[in-house]
Amino acid sequence: MKISSKNSRLNHYSQWKYWLLIITLSVLFLSALPSWFGEEPAVQLAVKSKHSLTTEQIHHTLQQAGINSKRIDQQLDNVLVVLADKDDQTQAKEALIKQFGQQAQVTLALSPAAPNWLLDLGVKPIKLGLDLRGGVQFLLDVDLDLVFKNQAVMIGDAIRQFVREQHFSRVSVDSGEGAALAINVVNDDVRGQLRQFIAQKYPLWQVSGHQQTLNVSLPENEQIKLTNLTVQQNLQIMRSRIEELGITEALVQRQGENRIRIELPGVQDPATAKNVIGATANLAFYPVVQIGSVNAIVFNDEQNKPVYVNRSPVLNGDHIIDARAATGDFGMAKVNISLDAAGGKLMSDFSRDNIGKPMATAYSEFSRDDQGKAIQTTKIISVATIQSQLGNRFEITGAGSHQEAQQLALLLRAGSMTAPVTIVEERTIGPSLGAENIVNGFAALALGMAVTLLFMACWYRRLGWVANVALIANMVMLFGLLALIPGAVLTLPGIAGLVLTVGMAVDTNVLIFERIKEKIAEGRSFASAIDVGFDSAISTIFDANFTTMITAIVLFSIGNGPIQGFALTLGLGLLTSMFTGIFASRALINLVYGRDIRRAIKV
Repeated sequence: MKISSKNSRLNHYSQWKYWLLIITLSVLFLSALPSWFGEEPAVQLAVKSKHSLTTEQIHHTLQQAGINSKRIDQQLDNVLVVLADKDDQTQAKEALIKQFGQQAQVTLALSPAAPNWLLDLGVKPIKLGLDLRGGVQFLLDVDLDLVFKNQAVMIGDAIRQFVREQHFSRVSVDSGEGAALAINVVNDDVRGQLRQFIAQKYPLWQVSGHQQTLNVSLPENEQIKLTNLTVQQNLQIMRSRIEELGITEALVQRQGENRIRIELPGVQDPATAKNVIGATANLAFYPVVQIGSVNAIVFNDEQNKPVYVNRSPVLNGDHIIDARAATGDFGMAKVNISLDAAGGKLMSDFSRDNIGKPMATAYSEFSRDDQGKAIQTTKIISVATIQSQLGNRFEITGAGSHQEAQQLALLLRAGSMTAPVTIVEERTIGPSLGAENIVNGFAALALGMAVTLLFMACWYRRLGWVANVALIANMVMLFGLLALIPGAVLTLPGIAGLVLTVGMAVDTNVLIFERIKEKIAEGRSFASAIDVGFDSAISTIFDANFTTMITAIVLFSIGNGPIQGFALTLGLGLLTSMFTGIFASRALINLVYGRDIRRAIKV
């Protein structure tokens, strides 16, 4: 009875395991299905505030331009026009910009071609990288020298203010290179008080020197922290700016110490994106002071007349949370500003105490000189007398034309750069080259799968069909995961990872089947050989895949772009190949051969 009981449980799976397998395969199959249908050319219109567009207006405009549209979908402030012919994309964009350019931001896009019932489930096609879809890539350099210099200027101003308040004499503060400055002090007591002031107010800064000159500098470890913080802030601002452009599948990541790489798949006309991404604009509000006032600096206005303002602004663009271009009195362009809570309090307190006094709005841009150094250009765009206490909402004028006001509003809404950036490299990949990469890549994948399926069917015969079913399930699961994971992008090296996954997937089955053949050669029954063969091969399979997974994780962590694409598909392929090779294959073999007690059969 004991032997009978043991045989009845041999190669047995609980019912919940089969349900888990079925549900997992079904979900990932549905997730992978939209990628089979591909994508259709489209044009997206992001309708600006206080404007509205109807599908009838858009359809009429396209008809007049001789362009056929498959459908026009309208959702809140976005309108998606799906076109019948990809060659009409650029022409449709130009026609819509000409007609609705003042009312909406028009960008090229791609729309899933899958049926609506499938898209309603929340699944989308796999996102394709720049090398497969075509588009534009920017490499930006973040200027950290200006950040360090601004930090030194800030502490230098604070020290000068302290010296004036304490009525110290014979003290001078000279700015050095980068995050450093020198303080010339004759009196020993004054030198001690300055050391104490810096230690209390700016503990991160290092003070050295015991003679008449004190050297104040930011330690290297703090400079590294400031560098990381600055680049991370610029990354977030870049992502916000790209979202404002309506580009949803962009890749923005750090490269090296102070560079940012941006990939915009599907963007065929990079001019608009380049203007916004490369721009470094900031807005600040200054108290206007008299000529010769302490801490006064001078900027020119639109007529090149000097305006004297306090060195310290009331607030700057960091506190701006929203900015919208609008039309003011006499048809003049204006920008409506909304501040965060901290900025609103600063403006409220300042305006309350300075009613009747002028306040200047300064607009700053950064550019590069012939030596590649960043140059800040600041101009006063408006000087207005404060009539009443302001809150966290107010308006500014003098931003130029309506188009310039809209550009300024977009930049302010997306955020002001914490450090100036410069586009040092720009690459454009045409959509035809991307399509060719897709065809060649998937042709290699199909050929690899076909040869592998044929080999497994011929070599392992009885068990070969199980390996083939598991391999097909593995590819379905892998495509489903790529479509399901947020931020996952399929690149050309990623397709190489898919081809490699084909070999790794059957390698799992090969190890198991060879163990089964060995156990049959030892005289075991087919069912017993299956049970022991799977158990003995699992540890070897796990060890081999675990070491490869370590490599994939390292590649994904320290690599970028194409390397990350390869590492992603490699890592996911390892997981799916283990799942299908061990779990799915065992389930199939249990059902078909799990009770076969014949001996000395060929596998």
